[in-house]
Amino acid sequence: MAQITFITNNDQVVQAPDNSSLLRVALREKAGIPFKCGGGLCGTCKCRIEQGRENMDAIKPKERKHLKDEDFAAGYRMACQAFVVSGEIAVSWDKK
Repeated sequence: MAQITFITNNDQVVQAPDNSSLLRVALREKAGIPFKCGGGLCGTCKCRIEQGRENMDAIKPKERKHLKDEDFAAGYRMACQAFVVSGEIAVSWDKK
């Protein structure tokens, strides 16, 4: 099981199966990551992996359309495309 801390949502901590979509977990747990399309088209679900980047899957081509190399280096991902492979992560986002 993976452990996800939603920093922006009052440090809410949840458990999720390994290889879980970050956005799907956020929706199920009512964590509040903003989204519109859910399919990598709009870029609304931009979030920052504050801890545990090594526990995330590889960056997807759809993410590269919305984020730059500097964004990835700073820990930014698109929640709809990012999967938690295992272990612990902590994620934050800008409140809209």
